[in-house]
Amino acid sequence: VLNGARHITLGGHYAYIAADAGLVVVDLNDPLKPRHVTTVALPDVRGSALQFRYLWVTTARGLDVLDVTKLDQPELVEGATVPLVDARRVYVARTFAYVAAKKDGLVIVDVKNPERPRLYQKFDAGGALNDAEDVVVASTNASLFAYVADGRNGMKVLQLISPSSQPNFYGFSPPPKPELIAWARTPSPALALSKGLDRDRAVDETGGQMAIFGRLGSRPFTRPEMERFFTDQWGRPYRVTDEVDMAGWVGPRGTAQADR
Repeated sequence: VLNGARHITLGGHYAYIAADAGLVVVDLNDPLKPRHVTTVALPDVRGSALQFRYLWVTTARGLDVLDVTKLDQPELVEGATVPLVDARRVYVARTFAYVAAKKDGLVIVDVKNPERPRLYQKFDAGGALNDAEDVVVASTNASLFAYVADGRNGMKVLQLISPSSQPNFYGFSPPPKPELIAWARTPSPALALSKGLDRDRAVDETGGQMAIFGRLGSRPFTRPEMERFFTDQWGRPYRVTDEVDMAGWVGPRGTAQADR
């Protein structure tokens, strides 16, 4: 089932692997006995990125979105595909997904509403960024950078956010304004980038403890405890819709929950 395996994303003890068969989910809870869980049939999976309840996957169609509220039961979100000619790797940072898209350069997708992604911008630095294979986003002080493996052109650095380009850049996820600021030639095509530390956290997606924080009298949440924050008693994720009952809170799938 892992023939042609070419990319892996870890979510706790689950591995999401791009392979010829599609997106393959493997349970690594017992590392010496990996277990195939399921395969989502997708055309020519290239890479993926996980953020909270969603997995963004690059395929022959472009950028697809899977709901992974249940980490072992990924479900394709119908109608959430962003068509791209040649999407390669993807990196998600807060409300934007950054896609290395070969000749189209860096494609930025607005994923503030994960189930309704929309194209924000295509950036090719005036044609200089034309063989993009991979992208990693990282912040330094008040600036945000995209590091792009631009294939035969080497590695490029794009400044996405800076005080000079965006005087009002403050906030949780300010809109990126990409600028090409550095370029390094490589002796062979730049195809991939290593991934740095995304954030400090105590547990992984499945509740496995990763670090010890200096807080007395507390412990990290387990996975079932985490799920209580975003799913109801039937295991369905809470969703806010336009159906608002003024007498109470809007519950899952638009049902009024006056008792919550």
